[in-house]
Amino acid sequence: MLIPLKKEALNDMIPAIATGTQYTFYWANISTFLKNLFISLIGVLIFWLIGSILGKGADGVSLIFRVIAGLYWLWSPIYWASVRNSKYRKYNYTGFWRGRVLDVYISEEVINESSALDKLGKAIVVENLQKKINVEIGDKSGFRATITSPLKRIHKVINRGQAVEGLLLSNDPDFMRISQITDIYIPSHKLWIGEYPYVRRDIFLDLRKELAKIYG
Repeated sequence: MLIPLKKEALNDMIPAIATGTQYTFYWANISTFLKNLFISLIGVLIFWLIGSILGKGADGVSLIFRVIAGLYWLWSPIYWASVRNSKYRKYNYTGFWRGRVLDVYISEEVINESSALDKLGKAIVVENLQKKINVEIGDKSGFRATITSPLKRIHKVINRGQAVEGLLLSNDPDFMRISQITDIYIPSHKLWIGEYPYVRRDIFLDLRKELAKIYG
């Protein structure tokens, strides 16, 4: 089932400015924080050096840029989430979609690689793997897609045949060609699946209640 929505609905559910959930996503772990903090320190150092080279006349401008760079660790999650949102907000047409889980399987993805020495002193490559759940979804129209997400214990409740809901995005008013699908919702378990939390969940849940009154 696909129910076309107004453009305003997409703008409400995928806002221009990062939501709290999206901000948290880009604060994934301590390594991300340390990386952003390092970038902040490098930025402060660069603008301090530029200010020193240009002399006292540039002190005011240098100070402003040093403050901005110094707070990169704080505002960068908002910026990167907003950039990611904008890629989905650009589509002209959106639809509320309801389908079924067709298959569920686990895979592993290489997150990063590092070098180490074995017992014989030889260099080896150590791969840091992350397990992911892959949920194949579709409907009677022939639409198919696969949603992936880092594997969590709660995902064991996902099974074939369960209803799923989400937003389909397209530049085709007839939705003959689907460009993107957001993170998906499994009503039977009140569970969201996806790499990134595109949808404002409170608005999505309110929308599905309104649509249920109309379409059953």
